[in-house]
Amino acid sequence: MPKGYWVSAYRTISDPAKLAAYNKLAPPAVEAGGGRILARGSRVVAHDAGIAERTVLIEFDSFEQAVAAHESAAYQEALVALSDGVERDFRIVEGID
Repeated sequence: MPKGYWVSAYRTISDPAKLAAYNKLAPPAVEAGGGRILARGSRVVAHDAGIAERTVLIEFDSFEQAVAAHESAAYQEALVALSDGVERDFRIVEGID
């Protein structure tokens, strides 16, 4: 079964306090949903139209698990804390089996 991935590429961080609040709530929500953080805020080299800001990659055992974790109450609470504190491109993608 193909794995599922969350891919977040941050364009701007306008409110570091909101990001900090999100960072307290999101990891436990991700872990409760079966996610494993593979990269978070590591070094980034951007090409083409990319922006070398914070990038996050999270792996789940399936695409369905990744979607369910995003829809969970715990992660939705984290999103409320983040609100308009960042501009990011967030995607849930299915891996290749």
